[in-house]
Amino acid sequence: MELWDLYNEKRELTGLEHVRGVEIPQGFYHLAVHVWIRNSKGEYLISRRSPERRSFPLMWECVGGSVLKGEDSLTGALRETKEEVGLTLSPENGRLISSVVGRVIRGVEFRDILDIWLFPYDGPIPLEEATTKEVVEAFWMNKEQIRALFDAGKLVHTLEYFFSSEEL
Repeated sequence: MELWDLYNEKRELTGLEHVRGVEIPQGFYHLAVHVWIRNSKGEYLISRRSPERRSFPLMWECVGGSVLKGEDSLTGALRETKEEVGLTLSPENGRLISSVVGRVIRGVEFRDILDIWLFPYDGPIPLEEATTKEVVEAFWMNKEQIRALFDAGKLVHTLEYFFSSEEL
């Protein structure tokens, strides 16, 4: 059972916890992270979700997920990165580039606070060191390749902001 902290719209902890999979009450939010990892060539680490994933099976995405109870955003970003693609990133290299409270995408309401992180990294992608089986493959891709995935309907649609972000 995965537990999350609940926040109010001002990003203040409410002291309430939430069980993943149960609808989040109106006026409350959980913390989620997207982690964009960029190498010195300007390419981004893009991973393909396992076919066993409940949502978006076999779709491409950046690293990301829900922050667990007791974690802060950076800790959640680092954990998700290790879990999904086996990378251990240096916390001091991360930069929070955006934070959005509540989103509606294609008519679906997301009751989350989404923190978008950017980390530099040059090196191999050690998928064999991932601590979960959430990802089946990962590659370095440039913006044009990522756009082609999106246009073909193969990139998780909630990442559309990537193409308009001035920070990414």
